[in-house]
Amino acid sequence: MSEHFRKLEHLYLAAPINAIYDPAIEIGEGTATIEIEVGTRFWHAASAVHGSVYFKMLDDAAFFAANSLVQDHFVLTASFNTYFTRPVAEGPIRSVGAVVSRSRRVVLAEAQVFDQEDREIGRGSGSFMPSHIRLTEEMGYRLPESG
Repeated sequence: MSEHFRKLEHLYLAAPINAIYDPAIEIGEGTATIEIEVGTRFWHAASAVHGSVYFKMLDDAAFFAANSLVQDHFVLTASFNTYFTRPVAEGPIRSVGAVVSRSRRVVLAEAQVFDQEDREIGRGSGSFMPSHIRLTEEMGYRLPESG
Protein backbone atom coordinates (compact mmCIF):
# COMPACT_ATOMS: atom_id res chain seq x y z
CA MET A 1 0.00 0.00 0.00
CA SER A 2 1.29 3.40 -0.89
CA GLU A 3 1.96 5.87 1.89
CA HIS A 4 0.66 8.61 -0.42
CA PHE A 5 -2.71 6.85 -0.69
CA ARG A 6 -3.02 6.41 3.10
CA LYS A 7 -2.16 10.10 3.62
CA LEU A 8 -4.81 11.13 1.07
CA GLU A 9 -7.35 8.93 2.85
CA HIS A 10 -6.55 10.66 6.15
CA LEU A 11 -6.78 14.08 4.47
CA TYR A 12 -10.24 13.18 3.13
CA LEU A 13 -11.56 11.84 6.42
CA ALA A 14 -10.15 14.83 8.37
CA ALA A 15 -12.05 17.39 6.23
CA PRO A 16 -14.73 19.09 8.38
CA ILE A 17 -17.46 18.46 5.74
CA ASN A 18 -17.07 14.73 6.23
CA ALA A 19 -18.32 14.94 9.82
CA ILE A 20 -21.75 15.21 8.16
CA TYR A 21 -21.30 12.20 5.87
CA ASP A 22 -19.15 9.84 7.99
CA PRO A 23 -17.59 8.20 4.90
CA ALA A 24 -15.16 5.35 4.38
CA ILE A 25 -12.56 5.68 1.60
CA GLU A 26 -10.00 3.49 -0.12
CA ILE A 27 -7.52 4.95 -2.61
CA GLY A 28 -5.36 3.05 -5.09
CA GLU A 29 -3.28 3.94 -8.15
CA GLY A 30 -5.69 6.05 -10.23
CA THR A 31 -8.73 4.82 -8.29
CA ALA A 32 -10.84 5.71 -5.26
CA THR A 33 -13.86 4.09 -3.62
CA ILE A 34 -16.05 5.91 -1.10
CA GLU A 35 -19.01 4.62 0.90
CA ILE A 36 -21.58 6.38 3.07
CA GLU A 37 -24.87 5.41 4.70
CA VAL A 38 -27.82 7.50 3.52
CA GLY A 39 -31.25 8.00 5.05
CA THR A 40 -33.84 10.65 5.85
CA ARG A 41 -31.31 13.29 6.92
CA PHE A 42 -30.14 13.47 3.29
CA TRP A 43 -33.63 13.65 1.74
CA HIS A 44 -35.19 16.39 -0.35
CA ALA A 45 -38.95 17.10 -0.11
CA ALA A 46 -39.89 14.07 -2.27
CA SER A 47 -38.34 11.56 0.20
CA ALA A 48 -35.21 10.60 -1.75
CA VAL A 49 -31.53 11.51 -1.39
CA HIS A 50 -30.74 15.05 -2.57
CA GLY A 51 -28.62 15.39 -5.71
CA SER A 52 -25.91 17.23 -3.78
CA VAL A 53 -25.06 13.93 -2.07
CA TYR A 54 -24.71 12.20 -5.45
CA PHE A 55 -22.48 15.04 -6.67
CA LYS A 56 -20.27 14.90 -3.58
CA MET A 57 -19.83 11.15 -3.87
CA LEU A 58 -19.02 11.33 -7.59
CA ASP A 59 -16.71 14.34 -7.38
CA ASP A 60 -14.87 12.99 -4.33
CA ALA A 61 -14.23 9.57 -5.92
CA ALA A 62 -13.02 11.08 -9.19
CA PHE A 63 -11.02 13.78 -7.36
CA PHE A 64 -9.12 11.32 -5.16
CA ALA A 65 -8.52 8.97 -8.09
CA ALA A 66 -6.90 11.99 -9.81
CA ASN A 67 -4.97 13.13 -6.72
CA SER A 68 -3.59 9.60 -6.27
CA LEU A 69 -1.41 10.33 -9.32
CA VAL A 70 -0.23 13.74 -8.05
CA GLN A 71 2.19 13.24 -5.15
CA ASP A 72 2.99 16.76 -3.98
CA HIS A 73 0.07 19.11 -4.66
CA PHE A 74 -3.67 19.24 -4.02
CA VAL A 75 -5.63 18.92 -7.26
CA LEU A 76 -8.65 21.12 -7.97
CA THR A 77 -11.84 20.23 -9.80
CA ALA A 78 -11.84 22.34 -12.97
CA SER A 79 -15.14 20.97 -14.32
CA PHE A 80 -17.54 18.17 -13.47
CA ASN A 81 -20.60 16.75 -15.26
CA THR A 82 -23.15 14.80 -13.25
CA TYR A 83 -25.91 12.45 -14.39
CA PHE A 84 -28.59 11.16 -12.03
CA THR A 85 -29.81 7.75 -13.22
CA ARG A 86 -31.92 6.39 -10.34
CA PRO A 87 -33.28 7.69 -7.02
CA VAL A 88 -32.27 6.16 -3.71
CA ALA A 89 -33.74 6.75 -0.25
CA GLU A 90 -31.65 4.76 2.23
CA GLY A 91 -28.87 2.29 2.78
CA PRO A 92 -25.20 2.33 1.90
CA ILE A 93 -24.14 3.98 -1.34
CA ARG A 94 -20.72 3.51 -2.91
CA SER A 95 -18.91 5.64 -5.45
CA VAL A 96 -16.05 4.34 -7.55
CA GLY A 97 -13.73 6.73 -9.38
CA ALA A 98 -11.02 6.03 -11.94
CA VAL A 99 -8.60 8.11 -13.98
CA VAL A 100 -9.21 7.75 -17.71
CA SER A 101 -6.57 10.14 -19.08
CA ARG A 102 -3.66 12.19 -17.83
CA SER A 103 -1.50 14.91 -19.32
CA ARG A 104 1.06 17.13 -17.63
CA ARG A 105 -1.58 19.67 -16.51
CA VAL A 106 -4.96 17.89 -16.60
CA VAL A 107 -6.26 14.62 -15.20
CA LEU A 108 -9.59 13.31 -16.50
CA ALA A 109 -11.52 10.96 -14.22
CA GLU A 110 -14.92 9.30 -14.19
CA ALA A 111 -17.04 7.99 -11.33
CA GLN A 112 -20.17 5.97 -10.75
CA VAL A 113 -22.30 5.74 -7.62
CA PHE A 114 -24.19 2.56 -6.72
CA ASP A 115 -26.97 1.66 -4.29
CA GLN A 116 -26.88 -1.27 -1.86
CA GLU A 117 -28.08 -3.64 -4.61
CA ASP A 118 -25.15 -2.57 -6.82
CA ARG A 119 -27.42 -0.67 -9.25
CA GLU A 120 -25.99 2.48 -10.75
CA ILE A 121 -27.75 5.55 -9.36
CA GLY A 122 -25.49 8.21 -10.88
CA ARG A 123 -22.36 8.87 -12.90
CA GLY A 124 -20.09 11.75 -13.67
CA SER A 125 -16.81 12.84 -15.18
CA GLY A 126 -14.49 15.70 -14.49
CA SER A 127 -11.23 17.40 -15.20
CA PHE A 128 -8.78 18.02 -12.39
CA MET A 129 -5.68 20.21 -12.33
CA PRO A 130 -2.76 20.28 -9.91
CA SER A 131 -2.94 23.50 -7.89
CA HIS A 132 -0.20 25.53 -6.24
CA ILE A 133 -1.40 24.20 -2.85
CA ARG A 134 1.16 21.78 -1.47
CA LEU A 135 -0.05 18.69 0.36
CA THR A 136 0.88 19.31 4.02
CA GLU A 137 0.42 17.66 7.40
CA GLU A 138 -1.50 20.74 8.57
CA MET A 139 -4.29 20.05 6.06
CA GLY A 140 -4.46 16.41 7.16
CA TYR A 141 -2.05 14.88 4.63
CA ARG A 142 -0.39 12.53 7.08
CA LEU A 143 -0.60 8.94 8.21
CA PRO A 144 -3.30 8.34 10.82
CA GLU A 145 -2.09 8.02 14.37
CA SER A 146 -2.08 4.43 15.62
CA GLY A 147 -3.99 3.50 18.67
